[in-house]
Amino acid sequence: MKFTKMQGAGNDFLLIDGFKNDLNEIVPRIKNLCDRKYGVGGDGIMVALPSETCDVKMFYYNSDGSQSEMCGNGLRCFSKFVFEKGIVNKENLKIETLAGVQLADLTTEDGKVKQVEIEIGNPIFSPKEIPVDMDGEDVFNKELEVFGEKVKFSTIFLGVPHTVIFMNSENQYDINKFGREIEKHKLFPKKTNVNFIFVEDRKTIKIFTWERGAGRTLACGTGSCSAGLVSYKLGYTDKEAKIITEGGDLYIKVLENGVRLRGGAEITFEGEVDLAKY
Repeated sequence: MKFTKMQGAGNDFLLIDGFKNDLNEIVPRIKNLCDRKYGVGGDGIMVALPSETCDVKMFYYNSDGSQSEMCGNGLRCFSKFVFEKGIVNKENLKIETLAGVQLADLTTEDGKVKQVEIEIGNPIFSPKEIPVDMDGEDVFNKELEVFGEKVKFSTIFLGVPHTVIFMNSENQYDINKFGREIEKHKLFPKKTNVNFIFVEDRKTIKIFTWERGAGRTLACGTGSCSAGLVSYKLGYTDKEAKIITEGGDLYIKVLENGVRLRGGAEITFEGEVDLAKY
């Protein structure tokens, strides 16, 4: 099976053409393929498939083999992949995902995608729909106990569940320790992504990411959008902000009913694997 390895702000993925490969053959092998010592390595795998309603369908799987609704940085890589591989010959894409239809606008030059801007719409704030096991109209500035410490958090659904934790300094929390614990906290029936953020000023946010099903990653697109949206809603930042991830800079703009995310996506290498060995 041929694959393309890509990264967006350090978030790395395997991209596969599902028009030419059997999804049922791929899914049982995802965890092994994403293993960084014995496999190709990656935060997840995306498969391009035919869509009856959009230009193309994206199925996304975390590195632990679990399926997720979508992935923001993955969506940018996916858009570049389907365009440059000739799967879709358009610069304005409608992509079907388990989180609904996602839009991507490509900036191209000589047939190559230089930048991708995506729009992630319809944020959900109701705890029952996210889901979060608590009452109320939203989940802003709530408290949970982790390792005996009271941690303030806000959780929304933006493609996938995201929990945002504001830090007074970049080193306030052990990201891996607290991220792992919060991801599977009993408040979150379907687990949650965890975004630890430090607001530098009204236009700049630093973010540290613990992803549901993938662990510590260098970046997360939907996490960056969620951080920007929550920060804006709570009055800490403006509608437009730079998100400084551990893997690079992303740019967000809060809309009336969603967030736009802009950044690059790069092919790191391409290869071929024998699925029978995985």
